Amino acid sequence: MPQFTSIQNPPTLPPRPKSGHKGLFGRVLVVGGNDGMIGAPVFAGTAALRMGSGLVQIAVPRSILHTALSITPELIGLGLGKTAGKDRLLQSAEIADAIVIGPGLGQTPEALARLTRLIRLEKPMVLDADALNLIAKQKRWPGYFKALGVLTPHPGEMNRLAKLIDRDKTPADDDGRIDIALAAAERFGQVIVLKGDQTVVAAPDRRVYVNQTGNSALSKAGSGDVLSGILGSLLGIKMDRFDAACAAVALHGLAGEFSSARFGLRCPLAFDVIDSIPDAINEYEQRWK
Repeated sequence: MPQFTSIQNPPTLPPRPKSGHKGLFGRVLVVGGNDGMIGAPVFAGTAALRMGSGLVQIAVPRSILHTALSITPELIGLGLGKTAGKDRLLQSAEIADAIVIGPGLGQTPEALARLTRLIRLEKPMVLDADALNLIAKQKRWPGYFKALGVLTPHPGEMNRLAKLIDRDKTPADDDGRIDIALAAAERFGQVIVLKGDQTVVAAPDRRVYVNQTGNSALSKAGSGDVLSGILGSLLGIKMDRFDAACAAVALHGLAGEFSSARFGLRCPLAFDVIDSIPDAINEYEQRWK
């Protein structure tokens, strides 16, 4: 197997000054949602707020915007239509410190158009869920991709992306998962977070981190959206994207552990994981000073 640099511990978190205003702590834009997936962008946005982001905006279809904001009123909303909101979306993207695209996005022509516009921007960007599925439907990796991306596929999404790196599917064994994550990172020029038990984070320069936190409490719908929000928040405060990915998966795993300590392995919901982020941060900062 080709050599890589194994990173044993995630990085320390940037300090947060006691004095400051919301403009210092990152502006995150979350793009996603559809009539059947109201929760996904809300989970991502709420997780980013709980992580400490100063301002989080969710860009979702107008039909679900009011409902989404009623769940977490601290979020800022941007309503999208088939053509309406296109210019406002780009304006919001331009002023964002980081973008999360994909949670509940759908795979409509309108969703593809939004994704295509946004990945042309040279911005730190988390691509998850339907953003990955839309890319996987292309014949090749988009040549116009300018984003400073972190792709967060679960094994099924990685299987769909595998054809873009001339692979058949994601292997189940640990060495195989590292190999395919590295191959994707090098071919795409992006950081890859291959989710699962012991999530693999791979960088184009062949650094690899294998996460050791978490448990099956996270094996539930909405968990990946929470991870995207945590990661988007860290990118929003200008962390290096590989470091941000390593920190995000470790924090997400710890939040899963704390939520399972309260509710057991079977019962935690995505919002229980979000509510455990403060405990996860405290534990993280004690463990990896």
